[in-house]
Amino acid sequence: GHGSSSFHIPEIILNRFSTRLGHRIGRLLGSMYSHDPEFQGRNVVTFHNQRDFIFVRHHRYMFADKYTKTRLQELGPRFTLKLRWLMAGKFDPEHGEYEWILKRKEMETSKRKFFL
Repeated sequence: GHGSSSFHIPEIILNRFSTRLGHRIGRLLGSMYSHDPEFQGRNVVTFHNQRDFIFVRHHRYMFADKYTKTRLQELGPRFTLKLRWLMAGKFDPEHGEYEWILKRKEMETSKRKFFL
């Protein structure tokens, strides 16, 4: 079942952000958390990119059988993100500069080409 989250700073796992845009998004997601995780809390936040969807999961790993086997306990919440656009600088939808915009009709024609 679901466990309760502690106030420890989690470890961050960024998985499959391999393109130039993916590296940029991975750095952005990683910057939301401290770069000094508290390992005694055993909390992990995973950002997993698959087919340009970013799956976010929060787990605690637990040791069973004297540190030889581990298992994951989901802490929640879990959700999925889809990048629609990326802005440079401050958020300003009227006058801001867009670094990248998803153009659905032009860009989502191939099921094999991904951007993150």
